Amino acid sequence: MEKELKKILLVDDNAANLTAGKTILKENYKVYPAPSAEIMFDILETITPDLILLDIEMPEKNGYEALKELKDNPKWWEIPVIFLTSRSDEGSELEGLSLGAIDYVTKPFSAPLLLKRIENHLFIESQRKQLVDFNENLEGMVARQTEHVMNLQSAVLSTVADLVEFRDDITGGHISRTQTYLKLLIDQMMEDDIYMDEVKNWDMRYLLQSAQLHDVGKIAISDLILNKPGKLTDEEFETMKSHAAVGVQAIKRIEENTNEHSFLKHARLFAGAHHEKWDGSGYPAGLSGTDIPLEGRLMAIADVYDALISPRPYKKPFSTEVAKKIILEGKGTHFDPSLIDVFEKVSDKFEAVAKECYY
Repeated sequence: MEKELKKILLVDDNAANLTAGKTILKENYKVYPAPSAEIMFDILETITPDLILLDIEMPEKNGYEALKELKDNPKWWEIPVIFLTSRSDEGSELEGLSLGAIDYVTKPFSAPLLLKRIENHLFIESQRKQLVDFNENLEGMVARQTEHVMNLQSAVLSTVADLVEFRDDITGGHISRTQTYLKLLIDQMMEDDIYMDEVKNWDMRYLLQSAQLHDVGKIAISDLILNKPGKLTDEEFETMKSHAAVGVQAIKRIEENTNEHSFLKHARLFAGAHHEKWDGSGYPAGLSGTDIPLEGRLMAIADVYDALISPRPYKKPFSTEVAKKIILEGKGTHFDPSLIDVFEKVSDKFEAVAKECYY
């Protein structure tokens, strides 16, 4: 198949120059002559040339004005332009290059030299386009690979979370519900511009996934305690409380052996801080106020609410109304006051999630 010729738009108000230029170029290129900038723009509405040879000194609209108009239009700004002009002063050349021309050829020009310059610039432009295409393809490949890794990561996290719930069979659905509650809180928090200095740096794709590991430390708790059909003794409760610290240590070991990113950090903070209390009476570290990581302060609300509305061997489930009342009463003692204000705004949505599961 015959190779398609590159298209060159030759713009010059001198008919003799147009004829000479077309004669030089026609064996190697498909040439579109234009006697003015206005006709050049008419031609550009129907074809997109690979390069424009543009005279500077033309009536009505000169080459500088035409080039500026080309570069201001997103349809044409990428077309390479070479100035052809009788001007040979440095200032004129500098002005043309500053406006975006790729080269500046003075008249009268050598035909072989002009052809070689055109060839070189078309090659450079071809390489540039190939690089753009490569980068776009690479970005697509990276995006697909990232999606694949995220899907794999999500599957692993979900499997680990399912293992926790399988052992702790009295809290079925707890992990997925707390994820939903978290998203409701975070969406409202962002809408209200609360703690945005911290939240703006979060990648929500990883944050909500990592929340699945907040109870991962329960894997180390004995089944006799985890599934005891009744209230725990003080000693058993102390053992149960250790799941927060155990979860942190488990996630730290993963961090030490991987180059993974923020989702492990989020997971560690969820696991270690969701039983801390605003007044410092929580565990495992007895943190208070904003010393408690924001992930833990958020999960504390989601975790306690779900525990309240869920049935346990030692208690019946509380109604959503009572659960809401208990959460609100914990403002400033158990829970972050600012986050309780957020919770109050979305409590009806919490109720809808709970009723979908239990009522």
